[in-house]
Amino acid sequence: MTEQIINLETVNPIEFFGVNNNKFDILKKKFPLLKILSRGSLIKLTGKAEDVMMANEKIGLIIQYLERNGHLSENYFSKILGDDDGIIDEKIVEDPNNDIIVFGQNGKIIKAKTRNQKLLVSAADKNDIIFAVGPAGTGKTYTAVALAVRALKNKSVKKIILTRPAVEAGESLGFLPGDLKEKIDPYLRPLYDALDDMIPPDKLNYYMTNRVIEIAPLAYMRGRTLDNAFIILDEAQNTTELQIKMFLTRIGPSAKAIITGDMTQIDLPKNQTSGLGKAIHILRHISGISHIELDGEDVVRHRLVKEIIKAYHKASEETDKKKEVHHEDKKK
Repeated sequence: MTEQIINLETVNPIEFFGVNNNKFDILKKKFPLLKILSRGSLIKLTGKAEDVMMANEKIGLIIQYLERNGHLSENYFSKILGDDDGIIDEKIVEDPNNDIIVFGQNGKIIKAKTRNQKLLVSAADKNDIIFAVGPAGTGKTYTAVALAVRALKNKSVKKIILTRPAVEAGESLGFLPGDLKEKIDPYLRPLYDALDDMIPPDKLNYYMTNRVIEIAPLAYMRGRTLDNAFIILDEAQNTTELQIKMFLTRIGPSAKAIITGDMTQIDLPKNQTSGLGKAIHILRHISGISHIELDGEDVVRHRLVKEIIKAYHKASEETDKKKEVHHEDKKK
């Protein structure tokens, strides 16, 4: 007798087992000589080696389909299992849409929606360090977190590290109520929100408790080597030159990092310069480092957000022109 344990943690179990275990019943009928048991996200196959191997292969195809598409009808479930002669139609699991990054809560599809978001996904597949820069609402952080969750689910990394500088809109942590965690958490809320969309609450709590997913201020990264991890530095426009250099030199040999930022929303004190632009400039020719520029066309929030960004951009250009004219007049 042979035993095989299959883990379903990368897919929505409801989509695999079906309502009232309808799909699971189909699976058991296809393999009447096997003992098939389920517990949580695990399936245990027991029986003759050749039957276990065939069932394992077919279940693998179902998992592959669900990872790519999120939903699987009972009809397709049966088709992937194959006919009574054991023939598997592998063409069924081919995915014509390669924009899906990961499946979130309740089978929610998380995908790249715009041209530059797709470029970001592609760059992350080919590079170990990616700068993703653009205005608010362009999906920089959300896409980056989705890529990190996908890497964790695929076991290509052992942990996710999410960090950002605790500098926002001129506010001071010292004046906020609560202990250090309570002071910092509001600044990290966008990262929590993205994770809430992609990982069930109980599993997310487990990951956070066991530091599989770690969210911390940038200052906590000093002195560490961040390896076997997918690391995201969010709001990097609020890092100084020394801070972003410190972060980039923490990255271990088996790690991947995405640095996101919006150069129009720098909240550093006036006497400090953002290190993001300089980092992009001096690292632009290094192989393995990519730079993706998102713009107003990538905004996926309320339709008015795109118009707001355009209006502010136009006002900024007009202000710059007035400054140039004033400077020229002074020269004369």
